[in-house]
Amino acid sequence: MRTFCTLSVISILMASCSSDQQLKTDAENIAVVEKYIQAVQAKDTQAMSDLLSDDYIGYGPSVSDTTNREQALASWKEVSENLYDKIEYTRTVNIAIKITQGANPGNYVSDWASLKITYKDGRGPVILHMNAVYRVENGKINLSRSFYNEADVLRQLGYEFVSAAE
Repeated sequence: MRTFCTLSVISILMASCSSDQQLKTDAENIAVVEKYIQAVQAKDTQAMSDLLSDDYIGYGPSVSDTTNREQALASWKEVSENLYDKIEYTRTVNIAIKITQGANPGNYVSDWASLKITYKDGRGPVILHMNAVYRVENGKINLSRSFYNEADVLRQLGYEFVSAAE
């Protein structure tokens, strides 16, 4: 019985330490994502570059939208210099989780946000609700997936959709 009690106490202490370490990792990873969001708002591609790993890959919002680090940075530089006047995260909520099974294990941060984008040509503002999921490793983002309604953004910019059959 004494051995059982000792093993139980050791197990509880180990679980508590493991849990404390994961909470620390989660907080650090949320801080990385928050710095990235601040860099997006500031249109600071150098800060973005510092937060993306060399092997970064980004997916979305469309099925065919896949970028590596260099492509993502070039795209952000282009839109920040020529398209967007201002990007504001008007609401953001982050949650961290560790995925241990499946094809893409790792530490993730999911960011639920509302964004307000104004354009240099006077269009907008556009309001969109977005979900971005980031995998963070060694203090850098190495994978992201973003989801938002592109059709709604285009409608807000004045585009109309016509059926191909018409």
